[in-house]
Amino acid sequence: MVGRMIDTEPRYVWPLRSIVLLLACAVGAIAQQPTPTPRPGRAYSSDELPKAPASAGPKGESPVTFTDITALSKVDFKHAGSPTSQKYLLETMGGGVAIFDYDNDGRMDLFFTNGALLRDPMPKGATADKRDSKFWNRLYHQKSDGTFEDVTERAGLKGEGFGMGVAAGDYDNDGFVDLYVTGYGENHLYHNNGNGTFTDVAKKLGVAGGGWSTSATWLDYDGDGRLDLFVARYLDWDFEKGAILCGDSRGTRAYCHPENFQGATNILYHQKSDGTLEDVSVKSGIADPNGKALGVALADFDNDGLTDIFVANDSVRQSLYHNKGNGTFEDIAVITGAGYDEDGKTFAGMGVDAGDYDNDGYPDIFITTLSYQTYPLYHNNGDLTFSYATKSTGVGQITFLNSGWGTHFVDVDNDGLRDIFVAQGHVLDTIEKSTGYLKYRQTPLLILNTGKGFVDVSATAGLAFTKAVVARGAAFGDLNNDGQIDVVIGVLNDAPLILRNNGTKNHWLGIRLVGSQSNRGGIGAKVTVIDGNGRRQVFDASTSGSYLSANDPRMIAGLGTANRIRSVEVRWPSGRTQMVTDLQPDQYIMINERDAAVPE
Repeated sequence: MVGRMIDTEPRYVWPLRSIVLLLACAVGAIAQQPTPTPRPGRAYSSDELPKAPASAGPKGESPVTFTDITALSKVDFKHAGSPTSQKYLLETMGGGVAIFDYDNDGRMDLFFTNGALLRDPMPKGATADKRDSKFWNRLYHQKSDGTFEDVTERAGLKGEGFGMGVAAGDYDNDGFVDLYVTGYGENHLYHNNGNGTFTDVAKKLGVAGGGWSTSATWLDYDGDGRLDLFVARYLDWDFEKGAILCGDSRGTRAYCHPENFQGATNILYHQKSDGTLEDVSVKSGIADPNGKALGVALADFDNDGLTDIFVANDSVRQSLYHNKGNGTFEDIAVITGAGYDEDGKTFAGMGVDAGDYDNDGYPDIFITTLSYQTYPLYHNNGDLTFSYATKSTGVGQITFLNSGWGTHFVDVDNDGLRDIFVAQGHVLDTIEKSTGYLKYRQTPLLILNTGKGFVDVSATAGLAFTKAVVARGAAFGDLNNDGQIDVVIGVLNDAPLILRNNGTKNHWLGIRLVGSQSNRGGIGAKVTVIDGNGRRQVFDASTSGSYLSANDPRMIAGLGTANRIRSVEVRWPSGRTQMVTDLQPDQYIMINERDAAVPE
């Protein structure tokens, strides 16, 4: 979130003593409000900001444009974070988006998490109130004409509490995708009943959790064919602890730096054969109380057939949980070179994704941060070590002034090279009082992969990239089944942005997996595509990545000018392998594990 880890990063100072005394007196005078006297904390200061912005990074011409189709889609959702004068940190963190097909009609639907009513200030013991319809989470069903209808009430997905993240996955292998929704307080697992309705079974199955949960993801870490659940948690925070007073030397109250609060342990739930889930966080080795987790991405980073977990942490070291294959994980982020930046400093890890941007067969890591930290890009060296590639690829100069959240390695022009999309917006609504060139509302960022580095092509990617918003979560998927990846961006306290990818003439192949011995969605499978020109691309099947969001489970391999596909190989989580050969491009295919041969 808010960071101060490089020499040019703004420092944090204690606010003026007079401000603290005045606020303390004001709170004490209102006897009926049992909130604690605010104590001083740390937030942004403008004292050491650079006097002028840095020069822009490398730019190029975009081969593809996006069109804002939010109005055309008839999605009328508006996020409600319930901002207060108290500057509760919860208010500014935003919500997530899921792109998934809940009714199996072949069209992607949309789900948005939402906030709840916060009192100003919150009385002791009070909880966030979601009863007003403007605070409901929202489910939109895509109709055959490409527009969306609000089916929230009928589906039973209005929700409870202050919502944050969403994970989509068919945890019970019944053929219908379920939703896990995180937030402040309890989390909720909505079982898809297969008839357009959902039932919250979180308490019944033991996954209601607690505290402040952010991103979550479904995975099968032990290959037993049943999906397990990883839940990222942020801070040891509540409204009483959050009543801290944070500000700069000018007396401007601002959202507090996370260093004012202790971290919270992540949770790993293992699904047992009876369908219940047990908390194995401690015995699995992922219960680190020092993390401050916001984003999570899955990949098999060393190609050993086991799913690993990367967690983006806020202003503490990052976490890479390596799957040891015996039910336990080891955090190897530091020893592999992915725990800090190249100077050994922490940064504000927020969104994260894993993907193979240079097609060497090993997934790399991209993380979004705050201004003056640059967005870290870690290149996977193939031996379970990573090189900090931010500067050498051009990403550092491009992202120096930006603040990013939802993100994804996405081949926007289907040329066979994965590009990077970032949803952006600063965390502080007061940032423009500190400097004239850091902005609260920011435009989306599209970084094109040239094969020799990255260039910023946002300025020529369409009018949608000129619209400055306070973006948070973002989900990526093919909304109209044309083989082009579209983007849905969650915007803090505003309507989302739905960006249609207008595409190119390049060829593509879409892949949907159906597991039998493995989990139904094939999450954790390793998919290798070799096109007619001999280019090899490797994908980890997952809906995770970004920030608070869940992506379209289908994989799209960009083929460029190749007009056929030599082969698609699937290595399933069960250990089975399967090969499909001689395919035509520009279509979706379904690969079912039941047709796979058992390896000798």
